[in-house]
Order: sequence, then C-alpha cells, then structure tokens
Amino acid sequence: MSAGQAVFSGWMEIADKAMHDEARQRAIEAAVSALVTEYAGTLYRVAYSVLRNAADAEDAVQEAFLRVLRHREALDEVRDQRVWLIRIVWNIVLDRKRRAKTRPETDDVAELARVLPAGGLNAEERAAAAQHHASVLACVEQLPAKERQVLMLSAFEELTSVEIASVLGITESSARSRLFRARNLMAGLLDHQRSLR
Repeated sequence: MSAGQAVFSGWMEIADKAMHDEARQRAIEAAVSALVTEYAGTLYRVAYSVLRNAADAEDAVQEAFLRVLRHREALDEVRDQRVWLIRIVWNIVLDRKRRAKTRPETDDVAELARVLPAGGLNAEERAAAAQHHASVLACVEQLPAKERQVLMLSAFEELTSVEIASVLGITESSARSRLFRARNLMAGLLDHQRSLR
C-alpha cells in the first residue's frame, strides 16, 4: 500500500465514522422528538398536579426534556420511557416545591376545575361539572401528602402500583397501601361533602 493509499484509507475511515456519528445523532434527535410528542401532555399534567401553576409546569416539563437531552446516550437502556420521564419530572417538581416551601394555593384548584374538559355539555351542565370537579379536587387537596401523591399518579396519570413505586422510589407494597388509604380517605371526604348538601 502506498503512502497515498494509506492516507486515503485513513481519511475514509474518519469520514465513515463521522457519517455514522451524524446518523446516530439524527436518530437520537428523532427519538427525543418522539418522546416530546408522545409524553409532553402527560408530563405537563404530572407537573401541574403538583405545582398548580401552568407556567411552572411548562418550565418543569422543559427542564425534564433538557435532562433527557443531556443524558441521551442512556435512552437505549431505558425499559419504560413513560415511567422514566414521569420520574424525572416528578423529581423536578418536588425539588421546586421543596425550594419554594409553599403548599399549593386553593385558588389553583378552582383554575384546574375550570380548565378540565367538559365538551358536549350545555352551560348549566358545564357549571355543574366544574363545581363537581372543584369539590373532588378540594378533597384531593385535603389528603396527606403521601396519599395525595399516589392518588394523583394513579387516578390522573393511570400509573400502576409498580410504576408509582418506581416514580416515588418506594416499594410496590407501600404504593398499594398508600393508594388504599388514599381511596378510603377520599371516599370518607366525598361522603362527608355529600352529607353537607
């Protein structure tokens, strides 16, 4: 092999590696874009359910996807992307709550009830549905923090007890027992609310 052929061969290896790296980068960007498309709404609901502020929830979701981009090489290793992303956003919102050291305002419950879907209803039915949503959400807000967390993940995000345990970093049996307590407490709160009418 002549010196010219060796240089050409080496250059071709570098060019092949660069094309492979570029194709891999495009594939990763497409995968992250697909994650955003598929899970942005879910992550927003999780973030909003804790932060009770639309702008803060959007920021938390954006931060979650920035973390995904920073660790994009690990995407292939993730077994359940939905649970993994929810765990990321859950940790972000809890960190923000700890830093703020504040509890959600009750006014935010009224805002959430107002924006819940009520399509196909007339104005009177929408008002009754909004009032019902507000009363249920007010009961959720009265739950102890641990029970409120598992109930929100189960009822609002439809996670299984295994997925809830993974998101919260607890055992599955703890997740199930918290969920059982949360449902019993909610039933008692809703019964009490009905008796006051």
